[in-house]
Amino acid sequence: MSDPDRSDHIRKLAELIEDVDIAMLTTVGPDGRLVSRPLGTQEVEFDGDLWFATGADSGKVAEIRANPQVNVAYASAAKNTYVSVSGKASIVDDREKIERFWSPAMKVFFPEGKDDPNLRLIHVAAESAEYWDGPGSAVGKALSLATAAVTGDPGAMTDNERIDLG
Repeated sequence: MSDPDRSDHIRKLAELIEDVDIAMLTTVGPDGRLVSRPLGTQEVEFDGDLWFATGADSGKVAEIRANPQVNVAYASAAKNTYVSVSGKASIVDDREKIERFWSPAMKVFFPEGKDDPNLRLIHVAAESAEYWDGPGSAVGKALSLATAAVTGDPGAMTDNERIDLG
């Protein structure tokens, strides 16, 4: 039986990250420092899992194998929305999944196509998330800023929530 709150949270997150093509994936480097890099999200419909294409020989693969805890951040200045997703990552070498997520744009990074032996997927199982969702239009932003100024509540400028997805 599915948790209705979890379903609602996932639906809200899916709405917020829709049309944000590039995310920042943060891993823990071998020296303990955080390392972030941009990646294109492979799955359009967020269902609690995020998918990214990568090369088997990339540094992030070794970092994920050593410490699977990651963070994925999305930002859309146009929509005035920001999402941070924490979860556990794994490296997937499943040709069926690669076929499912393959797009022609990936050929730039994987010249041999979906059969490129270096092609892997990063699977992030979301455990928690936080989002900030403000008004997207200039008028909406101005109204929110005015409300925050009058009430003295900077939180009036945005909808902010922490979500446990685990």
